[in-house]
Amino acid sequence: MDLEDRRELLDRLERYYDAVPRSAARVEDFGPLTLFVRDGDGLPFYARPSLGWSGPVGDTDVADLRARQRELGIPEIFEWVAETTPALRTTVEQTGLVVHEHPLMVLGPHTPVPAVPHRSDGVVARSLGPDDPVLPSALALLHLAFGEPGTRVGAADATDLDEAVNRHAADGSVERMAARIRAGLTCVAAAVADGRALCAGRHQPVGTVSEIVGMGTLPAARRRGLALAVTASLVSDARARGAETVFLSASDADVARIYSRLGFRRVATALIAVPAE
Repeated sequence: MDLEDRRELLDRLERYYDAVPRSAARVEDFGPLTLFVRDGDGLPFYARPSLGWSGPVGDTDVADLRARQRELGIPEIFEWVAETTPALRTTVEQTGLVVHEHPLMVLGPHTPVPAVPHRSDGVVARSLGPDDPVLPSALALLHLAFGEPGTRVGAADATDLDEAVNRHAADGSVERMAARIRAGLTCVAAAVADGRALCAGRHQPVGTVSEIVGMGTLPAARRRGLALAVTASLVSDARARGAETVFLSASDADVARIYSRLGFRRVATALIAVPAE
């Protein structure tokens, strides 16, 4: 990819990053920075560089926005692309935030849709409708997956997943996701066996771009190729909805190598800044 094509791609992703939270958040303008504040329940959003801003971002800009996040009682999180806003890292680090790097990977418009791998173990990777009985486990398993990060086989199993489904039955997350599925804002896919999801993820289309997010595997079911199958299913669905560019942020280099097997290529670095623990 030449420099001009890369610049156009990163600009396209910036427009996506600015657009996608707006379906579920209100927007507060801080000049060079924009804060997205979720409307209603659900995971909080973040701050990021304002779309089209080309000037500097100062320590005071970051401090003022962090003060607003504390006032609202939401996490002090900033997200951006290193190559698009390179000077922001030094600024946020000077205010005490810790920056984490994640490979930003893209499946370009001319890359063939990866085939959903055939399996002989009874696991089926498929999209989930808003009333699908598997949807509650597809959402609940993410709490277990993120509770045991990494790619190693972990302890949480199907019994733990059933308990997690029960714990989150009344938190409204299934209803909120079902509404987004009906509205075409999110597609959820899962690797399903015995009526429950063993791995799940989603993509969120905006125009001709979609991002794969929220990918997680039940820790006891890792190292079985389930994430590859779910990712392939999500890409197929995204392309069917008209998404020419599908992208994701891998948690680390090891995970990035897994996605590269489906044709994803690293194009930049996604940065997330959070307060030091």
